[in-house]
Amino acid sequence: MKTENVSSNLKSPPETWTEEGFALLWDPPERQPKPEYYKIFINDKETGRTRDTDYTVRGLKSSETYKACVYKVENGRSIPVSPAVTITTRPKPEIFDVTSFGAVGDGKALNTEAIQRAVDACSHGGRVYIPKGVFLTGPIYLKSDMTLYVEEGGKLLGSENLKDYPLETYRFEGLETACYASLVGVKGNGSRYRNIVIAGPGTIDASGSPLRKKELEDGRGKPGRAICLRNTDGVYLQDITVRQSPAWCVHMIYCNDIALNNVKIYTKYDENGIPYAGIENGDGFDPDSCRNVSVFRCTIASEDDCIAIKSGKDAEGRKVGIPSENISITNCTFQSGFGVAVGSEMSGGVRNVLVRDCRFENVYCAVSIKTLRGRGGVIENIRYENIVHHNGSTEYRDCKWFRGAVNIDQFYSHEKFDVNQPEAVTDGTPVIRNILLKNMTIDTVAGNAVYLAGLPESPLENLRLENIRAVGKYGMKIYNTSRSALENIEVHSRTNECRF
Repeated sequence: MKTENVSSNLKSPPETWTEEGFALLWDPPERQPKPEYYKIFINDKETGRTRDTDYTVRGLKSSETYKACVYKVENGRSIPVSPAVTITTRPKPEIFDVTSFGAVGDGKALNTEAIQRAVDACSHGGRVYIPKGVFLTGPIYLKSDMTLYVEEGGKLLGSENLKDYPLETYRFEGLETACYASLVGVKGNGSRYRNIVIAGPGTIDASGSPLRKKELEDGRGKPGRAICLRNTDGVYLQDITVRQSPAWCVHMIYCNDIALNNVKIYTKYDENGIPYAGIENGDGFDPDSCRNVSVFRCTIASEDDCIAIKSGKDAEGRKVGIPSENISITNCTFQSGFGVAVGSEMSGGVRNVLVRDCRFENVYCAVSIKTLRGRGGVIENIRYENIVHHNGSTEYRDCKWFRGAVNIDQFYSHEKFDVNQPEAVTDGTPVIRNILLKNMTIDTVAGNAVYLAGLPESPLENLRLENIRAVGKYGMKIYNTSRSALENIEVHSRTNECRF
């Protein structure tokens, strides 16, 4: 089986270039022993070592050009993984401290207007600076060619007042609909934006627990998000902690060239494990009809899907026709929720996705590819590789929303269905093909270890499982596949009970 690589051997996505550094990403060698470690050279001088396949270079000079090269070390020998790449750091930014515009970080004063004044005044390539303190605010609208930087000990805290959040129209759950404004976003004025950075060791907290309740009771729109960027080319989130969103936490719609580096997202509980009351539909990160996305070294503790790759719903999604494609998720840790998902709103198509070298701790699913009749669209060239999954929680069990730790389901959301009864093929018939699941350790106490169900009129096509050790309350169930292969698979059940 052939699946497309979603990145070159060594790259530095331009969206990660800042005034003092950049990120490097590369692929491990194919069909070779894993290197002992990698050496990173900048301008022919070794500057770091790592066992992973990404490295963030920091502490450089602004407006300087650098040559970066990565070497793999095997048996004492250093071998370049590919030719060097050249990066030019950005100019030193002009700083716009929000306190200079009247913002007060006491957690009580409403700073919406003051922070927006700082954003509006920010020069090309400038930085809006949130210092130490708690800055209460309503929605903030960013613009092109700027950085929003939250300092260590600094927090943007969403107002709990429903009146601070106007209704806007943008996509949620696959359809354009009325939504309450998100805490950090851009104006939906038909423009395309570019080069937006949200960074810093501080926190963006959307006050989702109290706010969601009020938005649902008001009922005029769908709950907002903590961060929602639309129609933007070049998005970089670095080091920031984002938490407690009324709905999906970080949502990108019709965006290209996105990178999340060392981002921490908490939608089920905070960093100390204290749960948020009343949060539902709390996805961590949702790239929605987005291209060229890199997520690396991130931690997500989600109330729902940790990452959900989407592209619109049903006829509307097919008409828009913008796929999500060329997405890599590497060296990440997921600590609750339902893993890395594709769908269920995928009618514009999803292709060329890599999930590699990730750990899933008390996460219900590691793999979740989900759709149903009516969606249409094609999911193809999807690869999960080098995955370690352990779920010791019995909080959830197999149901219509998720049916296994490894879950590929074309009957998503259906309580009753007949896997042997085909229906006519239409524009709404979804297709799933070219899926590789490789080098995985799966352990769950909650339900099926592996569940794979295609439609009888549209079977899972060219599905390959290779080098997988899986144990679950139940074992493995497979329905309706075509041209698929299992190699070196070991699945154990903790019970003799059979269940569909």
